[in-house]
Amino acid sequence: MSYPIIELVTVEPIQLEPVGTKTKFWYIDETGKNILFKEGRPQTGENWAEKVCCELCRILGLPHAEYDLAYWHKVTGIKKGVITPSFVPDEPGARLVLGNELLAKIVDNYEKNKRYRAKQHTIRIVMAAASLPVVELPIEWVAPPEIEDAAGLFTGYLLLDALVGNQDRHHENWGIIFLPEKGVFFSPTFDHASSLGRNEQDPTRREMLVTKDRGRSVEAYVRRAKSAFYSTRFPSKRLMTLEAFEEAAKIRPDAARYWVAKLAEIDLRKHREILDKIPNQEISAPARDFAYRMLELNTARILQTQS
Repeated sequence: MSYPIIELVTVEPIQLEPVGTKTKFWYIDETGKNILFKEGRPQTGENWAEKVCCELCRILGLPHAEYDLAYWHKVTGIKKGVITPSFVPDEPGARLVLGNELLAKIVDNYEKNKRYRAKQHTIRIVMAAASLPVVELPIEWVAPPEIEDAAGLFTGYLLLDALVGNQDRHHENWGIIFLPEKGVFFSPTFDHASSLGRNEQDPTRREMLVTKDRGRSVEAYVRRAKSAFYSTRFPSKRLMTLEAFEEAAKIRPDAARYWVAKLAEIDLRKHREILDKIPNQEISAPARDFAYRMLELNTARILQTQS
């Protein structure tokens, strides 16, 4: 059975979402919940990548934004995207504080207006922010004993990034939730559309899956995945996604071992099952095979960090 596609026929946008580069708007569903619709750019694979990563978060046990595939029916035609319920509680004064705003308060001269190439955006700085005693684990998330603070949880987010090749965890793609009456909570992980080689063209995918040229293989491809974090030692160098996880693992080794063990428990057939449940009109066969091969290879690479 495929994942459902939610048909938005009568929704009325109530607020445009200013963050990011894609068309987004909020609407209220029939139960009164605030829902965000995000339009995926055509032929980019953003929608299926977001849904697959959502389901991977679920089996890893990571607190995450929920995503469903959606079609928005406009007078001018159908817009394809995803919908996601707000994870910020509907309480007076509650708001999501993105990473750039948080880091600007604790790091001198932090370049908060740079979405990309913010060279102060390092694992050490983000882990220090997540370690602040005031920052609690996500609302209603039941943490395992091995995850004692938000830094340990963020280590899991970085494992996810290494698994799916997410190169877009810049400082507006993580944050905290401020609740005036209750405190400060780390946010669930969100925005994973730049993952799983979703932007590659099918002829390129087919070639990489079968080539004997090691430099053109999927194995080489996954090793080239750069994160949005910079090296502390070499400020102009972006860390690879696996390097970012390894840096966090040095700071929270027990948490890293926990998340790696969670990954090791997952049968690779589960990854294939998730990919196979994406409707055929949303993903091609080469994209499915390529994403699965990435997950297979990255799982092995991550497990080797604890061997």
